[in-house]
Amino acid sequence: MSAQEVAQAFVQHFYTTFDSSPEGLASLYSAQSMLTFEGNQLMGSESIMQKLRSVGPVKHDVKSMDVQPSSNANAVVIFVTGNIKIGGDNPLHFCEMFQLVSTGPGAYYVHNDVFRLNYGL
Repeated sequence: MSAQEVAQAFVQHFYTTFDSSPEGLASLYSAQSMLTFEGNQLMGSESIMQKLRSVGPVKHDVKSMDVQPSSNANAVVIFVTGNIKIGGDNPLHFCEMFQLVSTGPGAYYVHNDVFRLNYGL
């Protein structure tokens, strides 16, 4: 699969799962994974999942996705923008960056995840 195909499949899976059953995201993170959520850094799958669960019910609407190969041939960088509804409130703009690292043919984990709400747009 090309980096673009990997990214498209990942983004669709990630946000569909987050919106319906966030627990399903646990297998995407590892002990080496890091999430920066609104400036707060969390390391490891357990800490990351605790944070994602704490957000509550959400609905993502992805507007754009950019993809680049990483410095590591087995990794890809993905940048996503869109809108998010948290708990049914009005939508807010967000951006999120992922670095996926391959663990084998067609298999990836999220090594880096940076999420930020965009206010005043």
